[in-house]
Amino acid sequence: MFHTRDFDITEKLDYFAAGASVLYGLYYTPIRIFRLDQRKPPVKAALLRLWTLVCILLYAAHVLYLTLWRWDYTYNMAANVAVGVVQNILWSSFSVKRYRRLKKPWAAWPGMIVAWIVMAMSLELLDFAPVKGLLDAHSLWHLGTVGPTIWWYNFLVKDAQQDIAGERLKA
Repeated sequence: MFHTRDFDITEKLDYFAAGASVLYGLYYTPIRIFRLDQRKPPVKAALLRLWTLVCILLYAAHVLYLTLWRWDYTYNMAANVAVGVVQNILWSSFSVKRYRRLKKPWAAWPGMIVAWIVMAMSLELLDFAPVKGLLDAHSLWHLGTVGPTIWWYNFLVKDAQQDIAGERLKA
């Protein structure tokens, strides 16, 4: 049922928004994992500006290619999957290291969320015809992303609380 009432512009905006969401996930990942948000050492601020510029340019190039050169579903899917795989690898390794250091169950959540998203993504990649004309792989993919979104938010809260507690101890 998804996209049955799409117009050319709504379809493009949907794909661009999805791409922006996936790329923002990758943008945030090294900022958090490598703490590019911290001011010390000063090189982190320069790296953050450079990373921001790289991500903006990559997104602009992606949109311009799809808009001005060729609307290509295969390229768009491959680009989003490639970006997703990179952030999944980063979050999984972060999760393992963080769990080993903190020994707290929530520290392992990013790795578990990645596993869930990979399973849900298989619905998008291994498409199948709608069951009874209603339930298709794309709709199940959307359904499969609800749980991890809530779980991810809870991880971010716990991670921020841990970060704030660490800052208080240093002060």
